[in-house]
Amino acid sequence: MSSEAPTGGLLEGYDCTAFCELMNGLEPDNPDLALIRERLSRMDLAELGRRAATAEAELYNLGITFTVYSDRNAIDRILPFDLIPRVLTAREWDIIERGVVQRVTAINAFLWDIYHDQKILADGILPRALVVGNSNFRPEMMGLDVPLGVYVHVNGTDIVRDGEGRFLVLEDNARTPSGVSYVIENRHMTLRVLPDLASGFRLRGVEDYGVRLRQALVDASPAGVLDPQVVLLSPGIYNSAYFEHVFLAREMGVPLVEGRDLIVENRRVYMRTIAGLRPVHAIYRRLNDDFLDPDVFRPDSQLGVRGLIDAWRAGNVAIANAVGTGVADDKAIYAYMPRIIRYYLDQDPILHNVDTRICAEPDGLQYTLDHLAELVVKPVGESGGYGLIIGPHASKSELAEFRAKLLADPANYISQPVISLSTCPTLCETAIEPRHVDLRPFAVTGRSTWVLPGGLSRVALRRNSLVVNSSQGGGSKDTWVLA
Repeated sequence: MSSEAPTGGLLEGYDCTAFCELMNGLEPDNPDLALIRERLSRMDLAELGRRAATAEAELYNLGITFTVYSDRNAIDRILPFDLIPRVLTAREWDIIERGVVQRVTAINAFLWDIYHDQKILADGILPRALVVGNSNFRPEMMGLDVPLGVYVHVNGTDIVRDGEGRFLVLEDNARTPSGVSYVIENRHMTLRVLPDLASGFRLRGVEDYGVRLRQALVDASPAGVLDPQVVLLSPGIYNSAYFEHVFLAREMGVPLVEGRDLIVENRRVYMRTIAGLRPVHAIYRRLNDDFLDPDVFRPDSQLGVRGLIDAWRAGNVAIANAVGTGVADDKAIYAYMPRIIRYYLDQDPILHNVDTRICAEPDGLQYTLDHLAELVVKPVGESGGYGLIIGPHASKSELAEFRAKLLADPANYISQPVISLSTCPTLCETAIEPRHVDLRPFAVTGRSTWVLPGGLSRVALRRNSLVVNSSQGGGSKDTWVLA
């Protein structure tokens, strides 16, 4: 869908062949979008550049960084921040919010079932081998009744818009989704350096995420504890998302701990303090299953807590997200999510998947091989934009090399059509230009599910690039939800 920009001012010559969210053809008469376009067009490019430099300096001083382990020359990086916000109308947000709540509800029902009666497997809705043979399936979870039936307390749903402006789910993140700190800091930054664009708009707030997350952990805490002690368990300072761990602990008002700070005695978890041992009732963990408890998983782990899973099984501590949630965000399972939603909720999906072929299935593999130059092919267990190929952008030698990988291990891959991702105006060196974006809304589930208004809008800063991941050169934007 082509979008027309207003004539004159800073947006003169803005040329977008993909669906542009600010020039939104689905709501052509929306007065808020029109006012934002008008204000933006009146701004001065050089002044915007100076404000962007101010924002970058503030981000650096605040230590808002992430780590790229594959780059030996620049370990800690500032996530590039684009000053021009991404704007979602109230109608658009309603679709996203209801769709995310529906999806999270189905994911929790699915996880409960596969770790209990496995009815969905007995009924043939999913292939049994796809679940029990999944590397993230944890037999240790069988029969464990998690509090409130909630396995995924924090979920990140990656959403894109196609050329017609339709919202589509690209993937689920049900283990330890990251990026929410940027959502909150981006809002603070935008209001500080671009107040004249935001003035007068009623924007849905993002400030109470920490309070909501802590309450979800309190909801899951052992019964009878009047004032549960919640902690955030981090792998430590060398983790790529350590800034976020510090940020969230502060936002939640809870201690940030590492495995060495906790001890299990008599199947109960305690935190070491200068005043002695203090009981811990709920743990928001930001390390993978394998490292949580050397008695159960990797015996060489120095990051976890010996005896933690036993204390959890005894009902003496809550762990969020639960162990074994990785099955639900596997890219092969993703392909079955519409069926999962219908099976547990008896509803049609509000947010549809991108059309997906499973290469473990003969028909899916053959289709992928026949159309490799037209498709995006992804490994089912990777994230961050690694290990995939975008057919139309690949050379003949790259396609040949990837074809060999597919044939050697077809079960490791899925394929999808190349989606013409929606774009947003983005501040570039000499002009405002369209750049592709995606969205990761964060849902917090305790006794109910709440979705943080907006989410992390990631932007592909390179022209014509479809890869928005920070580790692959992408940046982020503030995400406005109009009230």
